[in-house]
Order: sequence, then C-alpha cells, then structure tokens
Amino acid sequence: MKNLVQKRKIITIGAAILAFTAASLVSGTAYAQDLAEFEKRITEFTLSNGLKFLVLERHEAPVVSFHTHANVGAVDEVKGITGLAHLFEHMAFKGTKTIGTKNYSAEAKAIAEMDELFEQIKAERRKGDRADTQLLEKLQKQFEQAQQESQKYIVHDEYEEILSREGASGFNAYTSQDYTCYIVGLPSNKIELWMSLEADRFANPVLREFYKEREVVTEERRMMENRPAGRLYEEFGAIAFLAHPYGESVVGHMSDIQTITRDEAETFFKKYYIPSNLTIAIVGDVNPQQIKKLALKYFADIPSGPKPEPVETVEPPQLGERRVVLEDPSQPLIIIGYHQPSINHPDNAALQAIAQIAASGRTSRLYKSLVKEKKIAVSVSAGAGSSKYPDIFIFYAVPAKGHTNKECEEAIYAEIEKLKTEPVSPEELNKAKTQVRAGLIRLLASDSGLARELAFYDVVTGDWRNLFEELDKIEKVTAEDIQRVAAEYFTRKNRSVGMIETARAEN
Repeated sequence: MKNLVQKRKIITIGAAILAFTAASLVSGTAYAQDLAEFEKRITEFTLSNGLKFLVLERHEAPVVSFHTHANVGAVDEVKGITGLAHLFEHMAFKGTKTIGTKNYSAEAKAIAEMDELFEQIKAERRKGDRADTQLLEKLQKQFEQAQQESQKYIVHDEYEEILSREGASGFNAYTSQDYTCYIVGLPSNKIELWMSLEADRFANPVLREFYKEREVVTEERRMMENRPAGRLYEEFGAIAFLAHPYGESVVGHMSDIQTITRDEAETFFKKYYIPSNLTIAIVGDVNPQQIKKLALKYFADIPSGPKPEPVETVEPPQLGERRVVLEDPSQPLIIIGYHQPSINHPDNAALQAIAQIAASGRTSRLYKSLVKEKKIAVSVSAGAGSSKYPDIFIFYAVPAKGHTNKECEEAIYAEIEKLKTEPVSPEELNKAKTQVRAGLIRLLASDSGLARELAFYDVVTGDWRNLFEELDKIEKVTAEDIQRVAAEYFTRKNRSVGMIETARAEN
C-alpha cells in the first residue's frame, strides 16, 4: 500500500503538561481532567508524501478548527520577489480548476494571454527612457481587454462562499517572516468537505486574478508607507539586518510587487507549498481514525518533493551601534533593538521574562519609570523575538508632549543597566513567570488557538511538545539568568536605534 501512514504516535506528556492543562482549563471546560485522558486525545501522523497532521480531540462542542501551516514566509524570498509569500497568501483563496470558474479551459487561455502581454510590457519598461510609449499604451489596452475577458469566466469568492454556507467561522490567513497560515472553523460534520477543499487548493491551485490581487497588495504597501511608524520600522529593519532577510518587510518592496509575474508565483508555489513543507493541525470534535482515513483519501496522492532547505544566510556580528533618524511632521517615537538568538536557544526563556519585567503592564519597570514617575512617555513596550532564526529584542517608546526621544532613550538605558547590575526580586521574577504562563493559557483557551500553537511549535521549533516545555524553561529562569542575558545581549555594540523626529519648517 503505497500511501500508508508512515507513523502514528499516541503522545505521552509529562507531569508539567498535566499541571498546565489543569491550571489553564479548570474553569469553563471539563477538558483533560487527568493525564491519561489528555494522552488519549493527541495523535500525530505523517503521510508518505511528507504531509504531517496533528490531531487533538476536544468533544465539548460539535466544532473543529483547522490550521494549515506552510513552512514559508518572507524570510524565504530573495531580492526581486520580495512580498511574494504575502501575495501568495492572497492567491490561495482564488480557487482551483473546478472552484471559482465557469469555464476553466476558456479562462486558462485568457490567463495565458495576460501573462504574455505583461511580459511584453515588462520588457519594454526595462528600456527606461528608451521605452516606446505608444507601444506600451497599446500593450496596456490589450492587457486590460484580456483581463476583462478572463473575468467572464470567474465565480468570485466561490471557495469562501462554499465554506460560509456550511457554517464556517474564523476563515482567514496570515503571513509572517517565518510562515504562512490558513485557518477556518467548521461544524464537526463538515470535516470531509474541508478535506476535499483543502486538498484541491494545494493540489490544483489556479492563480486567477493574479494582477488584480497584486494591485490590492500594492495598496497595502502604500498604506504602510503612509504611516510614519510603518516607514520607521522598515528603515530600522534595514539597518538592524545587513545580511539576513529578516531586514525585509513582509509586504515587500513596491517595485517587486509591481513586477512579480504569475510564473514566478507558480515557481514559488512548486518549491514551498509541497506536502513535505506543510503541517496541518486539527483540534475539536474529531475522531483521529476518521481524520487519518480522510487524509489518506484526499491528500496522500498530492505529489511532493524534498523539503526546502532553511535559510543559510547568517547575520554577522554587529561591530558598532547603528542609527537611523526620520524627519516627519508626526508624533516622535523611538525603537531600540538588540540582536538576540532564535526561539530554540537556551536564553530565549530569560529574554521572554525580561520582556515581561521591562514592559508588561502598568506595574512594569519601563511604565512606572517613563510614564508614571518621569512622565516623559505616553507609551512604552518591549518584546523578545520568538523566531526561527536569530532576531531582534525591541524596546519602544512614544515621548509625551514636551519631551523628547533622547529623554526616553536615556531612561530606557538606565532601566537596562539595572537589569544588568541589580538582581530582580523574587516577587518580580515570579510575577513575570505568571504573566508568561497566563499569556500561553489565553492562547490555548480555544480550539483555534490550540491548533495554531501546536502547528507553530512543531514547525518553528521542530517539535510541538516544545509548546509545553516552554513553561518549564520559563519556570527555571533565575535572577542570575536575567543579569547574565541582559549583560550579554544589551550592549552598545549590539544595538540599533531608529527614531522619528518631528520635522520643523525651514526658514
């Protein structure tokens, strides 16, 4: 039997997970009341084409959450196709050869004509000042006519409407630097419908309305450029990362978005949207044996290939502080970032704790110092990266009226120095650990949240069990760890600073 499931495991979970489950779900549900019950509800299996499934039984309500996690994001792009991962997220809702079309054969001809005309337009535009404007005008008119012709055969939003008619909720998708995700919730008697639609989406995608959707993404790019904070974050990323693609915006560069072709998008799909690069988490009122049977029926015959290699570019050690200042007639703000290791590094737990101590809530150090006591800021925050590759730990502040970025910057450095030189109190550290636990509990309160986090940890960290082991790691963080980690990463040489200074009218 060619497509037999390669493996199935009933996962054994440690006592720490039992404690977590009891604490997190004691109110509101009767879910996982003891370890044995919890063990029975988690199943994982991988099809022979490499597609992995994580299945968690929760029978409290007759609903199921589906989370398809594609192990591809903006980090996998190169110059010239930046923004493609995000654009493809949009395209994945456009249907297949049977969904979203009245006559695919005729539509395909119109699509091919559009592609050919766009390539001609692109080639002529490359000539710059030597481009034939009359020819470009003619080609553009022909392109628009082909676009109108293709519209005759399209059934708009049919994929989404099929699911909506069957009671879908939370139908959405999102793209990050590290991954792209597709999510939906359905009544539990619609599992086979989802299986057939999702398999068709990845086996037979049609990138219809490609150029129209590209314009939608172009507008998103313009919206980002029109926001001062958006412009600053992009400039900040450019100085913080000289080599690694984390320095690129997920939405991509405008010139890339406007010139990406359907052929480039299809090549991207064939490399990254293969079964061996997908993980599907299913949580809710399900029977794992039924899920396995349907997975074999609908997904097992999708051709696959070798799993794409991870990004090999490594950001070199920073040799000195970097700064960028944007002059803008808007509210000043400042971003301070320090390079930090990936989510899998042993220091990640201490960095997460530092983020809580520094800026989580009104009792945090930065809020008390900058907002309540000194009154030099109206907003402060801090965040540790939880990424596949080494990322940036961010401090952020918005100065209060009459105060400056410089004041906020100096006050933040003062608090950072305290983290290095003064041990945090047991009460403060315990509070930070409680906040991290509570945050994770909130994420796992719903079927959708559980599906999302199971898939995320399995793909980004290499094992979904790390979702629960994270609690143990946080619990083991000591005051000495906080000091050591702050001293190691929060150095001037390892620092990048970006700010918006209010522009003043020139005399």
